[in-house]
Amino acid sequence: MKGRPPSPTDGGPALEGRAYPGLVLAPGSAAAGFLLTDLSQREWGILDAFEDDRYDLRKLCLTSGAPGWGYVWPGGEVRDEDWEAEHFVTRHLQECSTSRSRTGAGKLRTR
Repeated sequence: MKGRPPSPTDGGPALEGRAYPGLVLAPGSAAAGFLLTDLSQREWGILDAFEDDRYDLRKLCLTSGAPGWGYVWPGGEVRDEDWEAEHFVTRHLQECSTSRSRTGAGKLRTR
């Protein structure tokens, strides 16, 4: 998307039994992440196909005060430790890339 994949960075809660982190809502807190703007319908389709069905696509208030959309983990199955990018790259990236590439990008969610 947009000609280059983002570099993975540490952070976000680790999820039980999953190789990826989740955005978990917590009152008074903020999370670092990527803000993608000007996405086409095709690009939204790619994101929707990539994200786990457990995530809820929600409108969020960014730290700037502007609105944004985020895939939010609905709760439960959150581990005490943070997700680590290096652990993901060395143990899970290849497997996730292969399985996600088979999902296609046909499923769209309402924003």
